[in-house]
Amino acid sequence: MAEPATRAPGATRGRAAVIGSGFGGLAAAIRLQHSGFETVVYEARDKPGGRAYVYEDQGYTFDGGPTVITAPHVFEELFSLTGRNLADYVKLVPVDPFYRLIWSTGERFDYVGSTDAMLAEIKKLSPGDADGYLRFVDYSKKVFDIGYTELVAEPFLRFSDMVKVAPDLIKLRADRSVYSAVARFVKNEQLRQALSFHSLLVGGNPFDTSAIYTLIHYLEKKWGVYFPIGGTGALVAALVTLLGELGGEVRLSQPIANIRLEQERGRTVHVVTREGGQSERFDLVVSNADVHHTYSELFKGTPSASRTTRKLERMDWSMSLFVMYFGTDRLYRDNVAHHTVIFGPRYKELLADIFEGHSLPDDFSLYMHMPTVTDPSLAPPGGETFYVLSPVPHLGNANIDWDKVGETYAQRILAYLEQYLPDLRKHVVTKRLLTPQGFQTDLRSYKGSAFSCAPTLTQSAWFRPHNRDAKIEGLYIVGAGTHPGAGLPGVVNSAKATARVICEDFA
Repeated sequence: MAEPATRAPGATRGRAAVIGSGFGGLAAAIRLQHSGFETVVYEARDKPGGRAYVYEDQGYTFDGGPTVITAPHVFEELFSLTGRNLADYVKLVPVDPFYRLIWSTGERFDYVGSTDAMLAEIKKLSPGDADGYLRFVDYSKKVFDIGYTELVAEPFLRFSDMVKVAPDLIKLRADRSVYSAVARFVKNEQLRQALSFHSLLVGGNPFDTSAIYTLIHYLEKKWGVYFPIGGTGALVAALVTLLGELGGEVRLSQPIANIRLEQERGRTVHVVTREGGQSERFDLVVSNADVHHTYSELFKGTPSASRTTRKLERMDWSMSLFVMYFGTDRLYRDNVAHHTVIFGPRYKELLADIFEGHSLPDDFSLYMHMPTVTDPSLAPPGGETFYVLSPVPHLGNANIDWDKVGETYAQRILAYLEQYLPDLRKHVVTKRLLTPQGFQTDLRSYKGSAFSCAPTLTQSAWFRPHNRDAKIEGLYIVGAGTHPGAGLPGVVNSAKATARVICEDFA
Protein backbone atom coordinates (compact mmCIF):
# COMPACT_ATOMS: atom_id res chain seq x y z
CA MET A 1 0.00 0.00 0.00
CA ALA A 2 1.40 3.40 -0.99
CA GLU A 3 2.26 5.94 1.66
CA PRO A 4 0.12 9.12 1.59
CA ALA A 5 1.32 12.24 -0.20
CA THR A 6 1.87 14.12 3.04
CA ARG A 7 3.40 17.61 3.09
CA ALA A 8 6.57 18.46 4.97
CA PRO A 9 6.55 21.63 7.10
CA GLY A 10 7.16 24.63 4.85
CA ALA A 11 6.74 22.60 1.65
CA THR A 12 3.43 23.92 0.42
CA ARG A 13 3.61 23.40 -3.34
CA GLY A 14 3.64 19.62 -3.53
CA ARG A 15 5.83 16.53 -3.32
CA ALA A 16 8.35 15.92 -6.11
CA ALA A 17 10.15 12.68 -6.86
CA VAL A 18 13.36 13.08 -8.85
CA ILE A 19 14.50 9.85 -10.51
CA GLY A 20 18.28 9.84 -10.79
CA SER A 21 20.95 11.90 -9.06
CA GLY A 22 22.95 13.05 -12.07
CA PHE A 23 23.80 16.72 -12.41
CA GLY A 24 20.44 17.42 -14.05
CA GLY A 25 18.49 15.64 -11.33
CA LEU A 26 20.36 17.29 -8.47
CA ALA A 27 20.07 20.74 -10.06
CA ALA A 28 16.31 20.25 -10.53
CA ALA A 29 15.91 18.99 -6.96
CA ILE A 30 17.75 22.02 -5.55
CA ARG A 31 15.59 24.44 -7.50
CA LEU A 32 12.37 22.67 -6.55
CA GLN A 33 13.24 22.35 -2.87
CA HIS A 34 14.19 26.03 -2.78
CA SER A 35 10.86 26.87 -4.45
CA GLY A 36 8.79 25.16 -1.78
CA PHE A 37 8.44 21.56 -2.96
CA GLU A 38 9.22 18.60 -0.76
CA THR A 39 11.79 16.84 -2.92
CA VAL A 40 13.08 13.27 -2.79
CA VAL A 41 15.81 12.06 -5.14
CA TYR A 42 15.90 8.32 -5.86
CA GLU A 43 19.23 6.91 -7.00
CA ALA A 44 19.63 3.30 -8.12
CA ARG A 45 23.35 3.11 -7.36
CA ASP A 46 25.14 3.27 -4.02
CA LYS A 47 26.60 6.73 -4.68
CA PRO A 48 25.09 9.91 -6.12
CA GLY A 49 26.13 11.43 -9.43
CA GLY A 50 24.61 9.23 -12.11
CA ARG A 51 27.21 9.17 -14.87
CA ALA A 52 29.43 11.23 -12.59
CA TYR A 53 29.83 8.18 -10.35
CA VAL A 54 33.18 7.95 -8.54
CA TYR A 55 35.30 4.79 -8.47
CA GLU A 56 37.99 4.32 -5.86
CA ASP A 57 40.69 1.64 -5.74
CA GLN A 58 44.09 1.34 -4.05
CA GLY A 59 44.23 5.06 -3.28
CA TYR A 60 43.22 6.14 -6.80
CA THR A 61 40.06 8.19 -7.36
CA PHE A 62 38.41 7.97 -10.78
CA ASP A 63 35.69 10.27 -12.07
CA GLY A 64 33.30 7.97 -13.88
CA GLY A 65 31.84 10.40 -16.39
CA PRO A 66 31.98 14.14 -17.08
CA THR A 67 35.38 15.71 -16.52
CA VAL A 68 35.30 18.99 -18.48
CA ILE A 69 33.69 21.70 -16.32
CA THR A 70 32.62 24.70 -18.39
CA ALA A 71 30.21 27.57 -17.71
CA PRO A 72 30.83 27.44 -13.93
CA HIS A 73 28.16 30.09 -13.44
CA VAL A 74 25.46 27.40 -13.90
CA PHE A 75 26.67 25.83 -10.65
CA GLU A 76 27.32 29.14 -8.92
CA GLU A 77 23.72 30.11 -9.64
CA LEU A 78 22.37 27.07 -7.77
CA PHE A 79 24.14 28.24 -4.63
CA SER A 80 23.57 31.97 -5.03
CA LEU A 81 19.81 31.58 -5.47
CA THR A 82 19.76 30.05 -1.98
CA GLY A 83 22.02 32.74 -0.50
CA ARG A 84 25.14 30.60 -0.55
CA ASN A 85 28.52 30.61 -2.28
CA LEU A 86 29.77 27.68 -4.38
CA ALA A 87 33.36 28.40 -3.31
CA ASP A 88 32.42 27.55 0.30
CA TYR A 89 31.54 24.00 -0.81
CA VAL A 90 34.02 23.09 -3.54
CA LYS A 91 37.06 24.67 -5.15
CA LEU A 92 37.06 24.99 -8.95
CA VAL A 93 40.48 25.66 -10.49
CA PRO A 94 41.21 26.67 -14.09
CA VAL A 95 42.73 24.13 -16.46
CA ASP A 96 45.39 25.41 -18.84
CA PRO A 97 45.65 24.47 -21.62
CA PHE A 98 41.99 23.57 -22.03
CA TYR A 99 43.09 20.61 -24.18
CA ARG A 100 46.31 19.39 -25.73
CA LEU A 101 45.62 18.05 -29.21
CA ILE A 102 47.99 15.48 -30.71
CA TRP A 103 47.89 14.03 -34.23
CA SER A 104 49.33 10.74 -35.40
CA THR A 105 51.63 12.70 -37.71
CA GLY A 106 53.32 14.31 -34.69
CA GLU A 107 51.79 17.81 -34.55
CA ARG A 108 50.73 19.18 -31.18
CA PHE A 109 48.36 22.03 -30.46
CA ASP A 110 47.60 23.58 -27.09
CA TYR A 111 43.96 24.71 -27.21
CA VAL A 112 43.56 27.69 -24.88
CA GLY A 113 41.23 30.60 -24.13
CA SER A 114 43.58 33.49 -24.85
CA THR A 115 43.18 34.82 -28.39
CA ASP A 116 46.88 35.71 -28.66
CA ALA A 117 47.95 32.27 -27.44
CA MET A 118 45.53 30.56 -29.84
CA LEU A 119 46.84 32.63 -32.74
CA ALA A 120 50.38 31.63 -31.82
CA GLU A 121 49.39 27.96 -31.91
CA ILE A 122 47.52 28.44 -35.21
CA LYS A 123 50.48 30.19 -36.81
CA LYS A 124 52.67 27.21 -35.95
CA LEU A 125 50.16 24.86 -37.55
CA SER A 126 48.78 26.93 -40.42
CA PRO A 127 49.83 30.62 -40.59
CA GLY A 128 47.37 31.39 -43.38
CA ASP A 129 44.39 30.53 -41.18
CA ALA A 130 44.93 33.15 -38.47
CA ASP A 131 42.48 35.67 -39.93
CA GLY A 132 39.96 32.93 -40.65
CA TYR A 133 40.13 31.85 -37.02
CA LEU A 134 39.27 35.36 -35.86
CA ARG A 135 36.26 35.36 -38.18
CA PHE A 136 35.26 31.97 -36.75
CA VAL A 137 35.42 33.38 -33.20
CA ASP A 138 33.11 36.18 -34.27
CA TYR A 139 30.68 33.66 -35.79
CA SER A 140 30.87 31.44 -32.69
CA LYS A 141 30.00 34.46 -30.52
CA LYS A 142 26.93 35.24 -32.64
CA VAL A 143 25.80 31.63 -32.32
CA PHE A 144 26.48 31.74 -28.58
CA ASP A 145 24.45 34.93 -28.14
CA ILE A 146 21.39 33.24 -29.66
CA GLY A 147 21.87 29.54 -28.99
CA TYR A 148 23.10 29.82 -25.41
CA THR A 149 22.32 33.22 -23.91
CA GLU A 150 18.78 33.39 -25.25
CA LEU A 151 17.67 29.80 -25.72
CA VAL A 152 19.59 27.35 -23.54
CA ALA A 153 17.22 27.54 -20.55
CA GLU A 154 14.05 28.12 -22.56
CA PRO A 155 11.65 25.14 -22.65
CA PHE A 156 10.43 24.44 -26.18
CA LEU A 157 6.96 23.12 -25.35
CA ARG A 158 5.08 24.36 -28.42
CA PHE A 159 5.95 24.35 -32.10
CA SER A 160 5.33 28.10 -32.07
CA ASP A 161 8.35 28.38 -29.73
CA MET A 162 10.43 26.93 -32.55
CA VAL A 163 8.88 29.19 -35.16
CA LYS A 164 9.85 32.27 -33.15
CA VAL A 165 13.56 31.42 -33.22
CA ALA A 166 13.63 29.99 -36.75
CA PRO A 167 14.72 33.28 -38.41
CA ASP A 168 17.76 33.52 -36.12
CA LEU A 169 18.66 29.88 -36.71
CA ILE A 170 18.31 30.33 -40.46
CA LYS A 171 20.49 33.44 -40.38
CA LEU A 172 23.19 31.53 -38.49
CA ARG A 173 22.87 28.61 -40.92
CA ALA A 174 22.08 26.10 -38.19
CA ASP A 175 21.30 23.66 -41.00
CA ARG A 176 25.02 23.36 -41.67
CA SER A 177 27.09 20.86 -39.71
CA VAL A 178 29.70 21.91 -37.18
CA TYR A 179 32.47 20.75 -39.48
CA SER A 180 31.12 22.56 -42.56
CA ALA A 181 30.69 25.76 -40.54
CA VAL A 182 34.29 25.56 -39.34
CA ALA A 183 35.51 24.74 -42.85
CA ARG A 184 34.11 28.06 -44.12
CA PHE A 185 36.68 29.90 -42.01
CA VAL A 186 39.84 27.75 -41.92
CA LYS A 187 41.45 25.58 -44.59
CA ASN A 188 43.97 23.45 -42.69
CA GLU A 189 42.47 20.02 -42.02
CA GLN A 190 44.03 19.63 -38.58
CA LEU A 191 42.75 23.04 -37.53
CA ARG A 192 39.31 22.08 -38.81
CA GLN A 193 39.47 19.04 -36.56
CA ALA A 194 40.67 21.15 -33.63
CA LEU A 195 37.69 23.49 -33.97
CA SER A 196 35.04 20.83 -34.64
CA PHE A 197 35.74 17.94 -32.24
CA HIS A 198 33.75 19.57 -29.40
CA SER A 199 30.45 18.19 -30.66
CA LEU A 200 31.77 14.73 -29.75
CA LEU A 201 31.75 15.86 -26.12
CA VAL A 202 27.94 16.08 -26.33
CA GLY A 203 27.52 12.92 -28.42
CA GLY A 204 27.37 14.42 -31.90
CA ASN A 205 29.19 13.65 -35.12
CA PRO A 206 30.82 16.94 -36.25
CA PHE A 207 29.69 16.12 -39.78
CA ASP A 208 26.02 15.80 -38.76
CA THR A 209 25.61 17.92 -35.64
CA SER A 210 24.00 21.33 -36.12
CA ALA A 211 26.37 24.29 -36.45
CA ILE A 212 24.59 25.75 -33.41
CA TYR A 213 27.08 23.68 -31.38
CA THR A 214 29.97 25.84 -32.59
CA LEU A 215 28.88 27.99 -29.65
CA ILE A 216 30.94 25.67 -27.43
CA HIS A 217 34.10 27.36 -28.69
CA TYR A 218 32.97 30.78 -27.51
CA LEU A 219 31.48 29.36 -24.31
CA GLU A 220 34.87 27.95 -23.32
CA LYS A 221 36.66 31.09 -24.46
CA LYS A 222 34.32 33.27 -22.38
CA TRP A 223 34.29 31.29 -19.14
CA GLY A 224 37.22 28.87 -19.36
CA VAL A 225 37.57 25.20 -18.46
CA TYR A 226 37.72 24.14 -14.81
CA PHE A 227 38.22 21.14 -12.60
CA PRO A 228 37.03 20.63 -9.00
CA ILE A 229 39.69 19.83 -6.41
CA GLY A 230 38.79 16.34 -5.26
CA GLY A 231 37.43 15.43 -8.69
CA THR A 232 34.05 15.85 -10.34
CA GLY A 233 32.63 13.80 -7.48
CA ALA A 234 33.45 16.70 -5.14
CA LEU A 235 31.09 18.88 -7.19
CA VAL A 236 28.39 16.22 -6.93
CA ALA A 237 28.95 16.06 -3.16
CA ALA A 238 28.60 19.85 -2.94
CA LEU A 239 25.21 19.70 -4.66
CA VAL A 240 24.04 16.86 -2.42
CA THR A 241 25.11 18.86 0.64
CA LEU A 242 23.27 21.94 -0.60
CA LEU A 243 20.11 19.93 -1.25
CA GLY A 244 20.29 18.47 2.25
CA GLU A 245 20.72 21.91 3.81
CA LEU A 246 17.57 23.01 1.99
CA GLY A 247 15.65 20.04 3.39
CA GLY A 248 15.73 17.77 0.33
CA GLU A 249 16.63 14.12 0.46
CA VAL A 250 18.75 11.74 -1.63
CA ARG A 251 17.95 8.05 -1.21
CA LEU A 252 20.72 5.78 -2.49
CA SER A 253 20.50 2.15 -3.66
CA GLN A 254 16.79 2.56 -4.41
CA PRO A 255 16.11 1.73 -8.06
CA ILE A 256 12.60 2.46 -9.25
CA ALA A 257 10.60 -0.38 -10.78
CA ASN A 258 7.47 1.43 -11.92
CA ILE A 259 5.52 4.66 -11.69
CA ARG A 260 1.73 4.37 -11.77
CA LEU A 261 -0.78 7.16 -12.23
CA GLU A 262 -3.82 7.44 -9.98
CA GLN A 263 -6.52 10.03 -9.54
CA GLU A 264 -6.97 11.53 -6.09
CA ARG A 265 -9.53 14.24 -5.45
CA GLY A 266 -9.48 15.36 -9.07
CA ARG A 267 -5.71 15.48 -9.47
CA THR A 268 -3.11 13.07 -10.83
CA VAL A 269 -0.87 11.36 -8.30
CA HIS A 270 2.30 9.47 -9.20
CA VAL A 271 2.74 6.24 -7.26
CA VAL A 272 6.48 5.58 -7.30
CA THR A 273 7.32 1.93 -6.58
CA ARG A 274 10.84 0.83 -5.72
CA GLU A 275 12.21 -2.52 -6.86
CA GLY A 276 11.71 -3.87 -3.35
CA GLY A 277 7.97 -3.24 -3.71
CA GLN A 278 7.55 -0.23 -1.43
CA SER A 279 5.53 2.64 -2.88
CA GLU A 280 5.20 6.33 -2.19
CA ARG A 281 2.89 8.99 -3.62
CA PHE A 282 4.03 12.22 -5.26
CA ASP A 283 2.40 15.13 -7.00
CA LEU A 284 4.97 15.13 -9.76
CA VAL A 285 7.94 13.22 -11.12
CA VAL A 286 11.12 14.65 -12.63
CA SER A 287 13.03 11.98 -14.52
CA ASN A 288 16.78 12.30 -14.84
CA ALA A 289 16.91 8.69 -15.99
CA ASP A 290 17.63 7.79 -19.59
CA VAL A 291 14.68 9.18 -21.53
CA HIS A 292 13.94 5.87 -23.27
CA HIS A 293 14.09 4.00 -19.95
CA THR A 294 11.72 6.60 -18.47
CA TYR A 295 8.99 5.79 -20.96
CA SER A 296 9.67 2.12 -21.73
CA GLU A 297 10.14 0.95 -18.13
CA LEU A 298 9.27 3.51 -15.47
CA PHE A 299 5.92 4.46 -17.06
CA LYS A 300 5.36 1.10 -18.72
CA GLY A 301 1.63 0.44 -19.01
CA THR A 302 0.73 4.07 -19.59
CA PRO A 303 -0.64 4.22 -23.17
CA SER A 304 1.01 7.49 -24.15
CA ALA A 305 4.33 6.22 -22.76
CA SER A 306 4.19 3.31 -25.21
CA ARG A 307 3.67 5.72 -28.09
CA THR A 308 6.55 7.90 -26.93
CA THR A 309 8.78 4.85 -26.62
CA ARG A 310 8.11 3.91 -30.24
CA LYS A 311 8.84 7.49 -31.33
CA LEU A 312 12.13 7.50 -29.41
CA GLU A 313 13.17 4.24 -31.02
CA ARG A 314 12.87 5.88 -34.45
CA MET A 315 15.28 8.67 -33.47
CA ASP A 316 19.02 8.76 -34.08
CA TRP A 317 21.04 8.04 -30.96
CA SER A 318 24.50 9.18 -30.02
CA MET A 319 27.51 6.92 -30.19
CA SER A 320 28.64 4.87 -27.24
CA LEU A 321 31.99 4.91 -25.47
CA PHE A 322 34.66 2.48 -24.38
CA VAL A 323 36.13 3.94 -21.19
CA MET A 324 39.17 2.63 -19.35
CA TYR A 325 40.10 3.90 -15.90
CA PHE A 326 43.63 3.11 -14.78
CA GLY A 327 46.22 4.17 -12.25
CA THR A 328 49.99 4.08 -12.60
CA ASP A 329 52.81 3.79 -10.09
CA ARG A 330 54.95 6.37 -11.91
CA LEU A 331 54.52 9.98 -12.94
CA TYR A 332 53.67 11.16 -16.45
CA ARG A 333 52.92 14.84 -15.83
CA ASP A 334 55.58 16.02 -18.27
CA ASN A 335 54.11 13.93 -21.10
CA VAL A 336 50.47 14.95 -21.44
CA ALA A 337 48.07 17.66 -20.28
CA HIS A 338 45.06 17.39 -17.97
CA HIS A 339 42.83 16.93 -21.04
CA THR A 340 44.51 15.37 -24.08
CA VAL A 341 42.84 14.53 -27.39
CA ILE A 342 44.75 12.11 -29.62
CA PHE A 343 43.50 12.08 -33.21
CA GLY A 344 43.96 8.90 -35.18
CA PRO A 345 44.99 8.81 -38.85
CA ARG A 346 41.35 9.08 -40.01
CA TYR A 347 38.77 11.68 -39.00
CA LYS A 348 35.67 11.78 -41.18
CA GLU A 349 35.97 8.12 -42.13
CA LEU A 350 36.43 7.01 -38.52
CA LEU A 351 33.47 9.08 -37.41
CA ALA A 352 31.33 7.44 -40.09
CA ASP A 353 32.38 4.04 -38.75
CA ILE A 354 31.55 5.09 -35.18
CA PHE A 355 28.15 6.62 -35.91
CA GLU A 356 26.98 4.47 -38.81
CA GLY A 357 29.21 1.38 -38.91
CA HIS A 358 28.31 -2.14 -37.82
CA SER A 359 31.65 -3.28 -36.43
CA LEU A 360 34.46 -2.05 -34.20
CA PRO A 361 36.92 0.08 -36.22
CA ASP A 362 40.54 -1.05 -36.28
CA ASP A 363 41.77 2.48 -35.48
CA PHE A 364 40.63 4.97 -32.87
CA SER A 365 40.83 8.53 -31.66
CA LEU A 366 41.11 9.01 -27.92
CA TYR A 367 40.28 11.50 -25.19
CA MET A 368 42.54 11.11 -22.16
CA HIS A 369 41.88 12.65 -18.76
CA MET A 370 44.77 12.84 -16.27
CA PRO A 371 43.39 14.89 -13.36
CA THR A 372 46.51 14.46 -11.25
CA VAL A 373 48.06 17.21 -13.40
CA THR A 374 45.70 19.55 -11.51
CA ASP A 375 45.01 17.61 -8.31
CA PRO A 376 47.76 15.14 -7.31
CA SER A 377 45.67 13.96 -4.34
CA LEU A 378 43.62 11.77 -6.70
CA ALA A 379 46.46 9.22 -6.80
CA PRO A 380 48.94 7.86 -4.24
CA PRO A 381 52.31 9.65 -4.06
CA GLY A 382 54.35 8.91 -7.18
CA GLY A 383 51.32 7.78 -9.19
CA GLU A 384 48.84 9.13 -11.71
CA THR A 385 45.11 8.68 -12.24
CA PHE A 386 43.82 8.34 -15.80
CA TYR A 387 40.77 7.68 -17.80
CA VAL A 388 40.85 7.24 -21.53
CA LEU A 389 37.81 6.93 -23.74
CA SER A 390 37.35 5.80 -27.30
CA PRO A 391 34.09 6.63 -29.13
CA VAL A 392 32.59 3.40 -30.49
CA PRO A 393 29.32 2.36 -32.17
CA HIS A 394 26.27 1.94 -29.95
CA LEU A 395 24.75 -1.50 -29.51
CA GLY A 396 21.95 -0.81 -31.96
CA ASN A 397 24.45 -0.47 -34.80
CA ALA A 398 27.20 -2.92 -33.92
CA ASN A 399 26.52 -6.29 -32.29
CA ILE A 400 29.85 -6.52 -30.45
CA ASP A 401 30.41 -8.96 -27.58
CA TRP A 402 32.26 -6.59 -25.29
CA ASP A 403 32.79 -9.31 -22.69
CA LYS A 404 35.02 -11.02 -25.26
CA VAL A 405 36.74 -8.08 -26.95
CA GLY A 406 36.89 -5.53 -24.12
CA GLU A 407 40.20 -6.59 -22.58
CA THR A 408 41.87 -7.03 -25.98
CA TYR A 409 40.70 -3.56 -27.00
CA ALA A 410 42.00 -2.13 -23.71
CA GLN A 411 45.43 -3.63 -24.29
CA ARG A 412 45.52 -2.21 -27.83
CA ILE A 413 44.83 1.24 -26.43
CA LEU A 414 47.44 0.93 -23.69
CA ALA A 415 50.01 -0.21 -26.25
CA TYR A 416 49.12 2.72 -28.51
CA LEU A 417 49.47 5.18 -25.62
CA GLU A 418 53.03 4.06 -24.90
CA GLN A 419 54.29 6.41 -27.62
CA TYR A 420 53.18 9.22 -25.28
CA LEU A 421 53.44 7.43 -21.92
CA PRO A 422 56.62 5.30 -21.99
CA ASP A 423 56.41 1.74 -20.62
CA LEU A 424 52.82 2.39 -19.63
CA ARG A 425 51.73 -1.24 -19.44
CA LYS A 426 54.52 -2.00 -16.95
CA HIS A 427 53.24 0.69 -14.60
CA VAL A 428 49.47 0.13 -14.59
CA VAL A 429 48.53 -1.07 -11.10
CA THR A 430 44.72 -0.86 -11.29
CA LYS A 431 42.31 -0.88 -14.21
CA ARG A 432 38.55 -0.85 -14.77
CA LEU A 433 36.49 -0.88 -17.98
CA LEU A 434 33.13 0.64 -18.92
CA THR A 435 31.87 -0.68 -22.25
CA PRO A 436 28.69 -0.01 -24.25
CA GLN A 437 27.24 -3.04 -22.50
CA GLY A 438 27.86 -1.31 -19.17
CA PHE A 439 26.16 1.84 -20.41
CA GLN A 440 23.13 -0.29 -21.25
CA THR A 441 22.97 -2.43 -18.10
CA ASP A 442 24.46 -0.24 -15.36
CA LEU A 443 23.27 3.15 -16.63
CA ARG A 444 20.16 1.81 -18.41
CA SER A 445 21.04 3.76 -21.53
CA TYR A 446 19.11 2.82 -24.66
CA LYS A 447 21.38 0.92 -27.04
CA GLY A 448 24.29 1.76 -24.73
CA SER A 449 24.22 5.30 -26.08
CA ALA A 450 26.46 7.56 -24.02
CA PHE A 451 24.71 10.90 -24.70
CA SER A 452 21.05 10.06 -25.40
CA CYS A 453 19.41 11.32 -28.62
CA ALA A 454 21.94 12.64 -31.12
CA PRO A 455 22.14 16.47 -31.28
CA THR A 456 21.12 16.87 -34.91
CA LEU A 457 19.07 19.87 -36.03
CA THR A 458 15.89 17.79 -36.37
CA GLN A 459 16.39 16.42 -32.85
CA SER A 460 17.04 19.73 -31.11
CA ALA A 461 14.87 22.28 -29.28
CA TRP A 462 11.16 21.55 -29.96
CA PHE A 463 12.09 18.39 -31.88
CA ARG A 464 13.76 16.90 -28.79
CA PRO A 465 11.75 15.22 -26.02
CA HIS A 466 10.15 18.08 -24.11
CA ASN A 467 10.95 19.25 -20.58
CA ARG A 468 7.28 18.63 -19.72
CA ASP A 469 5.47 15.63 -21.13
CA ALA A 470 2.45 16.70 -23.16
CA LYS A 471 0.32 13.64 -22.30
CA ILE A 472 1.34 12.43 -18.84
CA GLU A 473 0.27 15.01 -16.31
CA GLY A 474 2.97 15.75 -13.76
CA LEU A 475 5.86 14.14 -15.68
CA TYR A 476 8.89 16.31 -16.38
CA ILE A 477 12.26 15.48 -17.94
CA VAL A 478 15.78 16.75 -17.23
CA GLY A 479 19.16 15.65 -18.51
CA ALA A 480 20.74 14.88 -21.85
CA GLY A 481 17.54 13.55 -23.44
CA THR A 482 15.62 16.82 -23.30
CA HIS A 483 16.33 20.43 -24.32
CA PRO A 484 19.04 21.69 -24.52
CA GLY A 485 20.91 18.36 -24.55
CA ALA A 486 24.07 16.72 -23.24
CA GLY A 487 27.09 18.29 -21.56
CA LEU A 488 27.19 19.79 -18.08
CA PRO A 489 25.93 23.26 -19.09
CA GLY A 490 23.17 21.54 -21.07
CA VAL A 491 21.87 19.23 -18.36
CA VAL A 492 22.08 21.86 -15.60
CA ASN A 493 20.23 24.35 -17.80
CA SER A 494 17.64 21.68 -18.59
CA ALA A 495 16.92 21.63 -14.86
CA LYS A 496 16.51 25.40 -14.86
CA ALA A 497 14.04 25.24 -17.75
CA THR A 498 12.12 22.31 -16.26
CA ALA A 499 11.95 23.77 -12.75
CA ARG A 500 10.54 26.99 -14.17
CA VAL A 501 7.79 25.09 -15.97
CA ILE A 502 6.95 23.13 -12.80
CA CYS A 503 6.73 26.30 -10.73
CA GLU A 504 4.37 27.79 -13.30
CA ASP A 505 2.25 24.61 -13.35
CA PHE A 506 2.06 24.48 -9.54
CA ALA A 507 1.68 28.21 -8.96
